[in-house]
Amino acid sequence: MLNKIYKLGELTLMKTFKEKERNTHELKELFCECTLSCNAKCKHCGSYAEKRKYEDELTTEEIKQAFNQIAHDMNAKNIIIYVTGGEPLVRKDLFEVMEYATNELGFRWGMTTNGILLNETNIQKLKKSNMETISISIDGLEETHDKFRGVPGSYKTIINNIKNLKEAGYVKHLQVTTVFHKENIGQIEELYQVMLGLGLDSWRLVSMDPIGRAQENDNLLLNGSEIKQILNFIKSKKKEKHLDLMYGCPGFLGLDYEKEVRNQYFYCRTGINIASILYNGDLFVCPNVPRRKELLQGNIRKDNFKEIWDNKYEIFRDKNRTKCEECENCEYWEYCLGGAFHTWNFEEKSQNKCTYKMMQER
Repeated sequence: MLNKIYKLGELTLMKTFKEKERNTHELKELFCECTLSCNAKCKHCGSYAEKRKYEDELTTEEIKQAFNQIAHDMNAKNIIIYVTGGEPLVRKDLFEVMEYATNELGFRWGMTTNGILLNETNIQKLKKSNMETISISIDGLEETHDKFRGVPGSYKTIINNIKNLKEAGYVKHLQVTTVFHKENIGQIEELYQVMLGLGLDSWRLVSMDPIGRAQENDNLLLNGSEIKQILNFIKSKKKEKHLDLMYGCPGFLGLDYEKEVRNQYFYCRTGINIASILYNGDLFVCPNVPRRKELLQGNIRKDNFKEIWDNKYEIFRDKNRTKCEECENCEYWEYCLGGAFHTWNFEEKSQNKCTYKMMQER
């Protein structure tokens, strides 16, 4: 009881903090979706990425010019670039671009990758381009992972690549992210043992969200009881302190789990201090948010990023941006504010994935 009272006190303080953040909206994280091309075809991909050429992709010089403009107008040292895709490593110019961003402009950077192309040559090129953090996807034991990602043999390749990257010794934070679904939820303990053997800094566990290609594979989505299984697993393993486990960002989890399975309380910061440049130059927020025309804020080919960041993004900074009658009547509305923006249903004006509600259902 005392713990819950303490949490409610912290959450009350968080309300003031979030209000200030919405007003100041200092950019801290910039996602660079350098391509939508991918060497896999994952069943959960929010961007529908696959192995093909996407028209209108930013060129090497256009990405450099975008970074240069942002560094000139803002403080690059206060912004970390997270490179995403598709699969970032299919772009041969990635190393050149990011070496320029770090050495010439002063940005820090990390990457999200499926890990298949993380061979020894690319590991050394990433070192030269000063990559600090990396999150690599492993979505089940061998057979399950390969099926989910659509690439036979990829599991063994990725495990070997992670070991080589660890041995290289320069990455400041090495993370594996696992998306849990119906076909791998029963493998959670075995996967934990695999992660322990890789020498990771953290293991990020995420439940599959009803976005993108996952909507075509909704038979794989977890129910509330299965999500609770993940959260209880994280709580129990945190006590052992062998590996830093954390749950992904989607949704307020209730007082039994908030700040127990993540290091912070739920807070959807998209458009508040998180922005992105999409593969075609569109200025946006977290790349997993539905790419609706009314949500796109501009394009780096014709717009100045700082001007757009300072003067637009209003919908994302509105406290009531995901407000509905059900949310408004929830006891945790003022702490949750409608949940994660990327799972918001814009047609029905409701939350597609309220984790807290799901866990209350029998």
